[in-house]
Amino acid sequence: MKNIGLTVLLIAITLLNSSSTCFRTDAKVDVVVIDAGHGGKDPGNIGKQAREKDIALKLALKLGDYIEKNMPDVKVIYTRKDDRYLALDERAEIANKNKADLFICIHANSHSNTKAFGTETFTMGMHVDERNLQVAKRENSVILMDENYKERYEGFDPNSPESYILFTLTQSAYQESSLSFAQKVEAQFKNKVGRFSRGVKQAGFVVLWRTTMPSVLIEAGFLSNPPEEKFLMTGDGQDLIASGIYRAFKEYKNEVESIN
Repeated sequence: MKNIGLTVLLIAITLLNSSSTCFRTDAKVDVVVIDAGHGGKDPGNIGKQAREKDIALKLALKLGDYIEKNMPDVKVIYTRKDDRYLALDERAEIANKNKADLFICIHANSHSNTKAFGTETFTMGMHVDERNLQVAKRENSVILMDENYKERYEGFDPNSPESYILFTLTQSAYQESSLSFAQKVEAQFKNKVGRFSRGVKQAGFVVLWRTTMPSVLIEAGFLSNPPEEKFLMTGDGQDLIASGIYRAFKEYKNEVESIN
């Protein structure tokens, strides 16, 4: 068993090293897909007052509005603009079909420790600790609501550690670009928005696995933490979070397009 684990690790390292694409060669970031996590029959995490699906939608709409008003050359596409359920593969398909240059998935966190707080931004990759795996498991468990989920997700089991090892071996060619954008998001949260940044992390998220462009999943705060839940429920708090992501997007777009 140890030899198998070592073999898998060596394969993963090889694939990670071979995936050296920094930025898309078309040097344009003019289509962005914004995905509000959960929705409809799937409420996501639930705080004392707020539901994740509602917070995610408000943040997604505010982010899109910032981009549309300030960057008219960018086409903004939403996976949902109201309270509806979308399967994870459907969300990724919207991005793929529209040939998006960036996929931004917005969520809100939860933890059994109600004192846990802060933002964190994930890219697709191999989790390095149990906490990252648990976040991915929680977000991926929504596929159990979908009909024929085993066929739709190629046999992926959100509760099986082996599934995560196998599908994170298929590292995205856009991992470095995803990390670049994620770092900009967390820097904005920490330096401009004044939030506590838990940093950029990697884990196996189905919705990111299925996309064919740089993609991130943003956990905007903990609904299980009363003060942070209150912050995320306010218009000012939502504006601050959305504006931080917008500025990171603007930085990322300028950086990518200045390369060529």
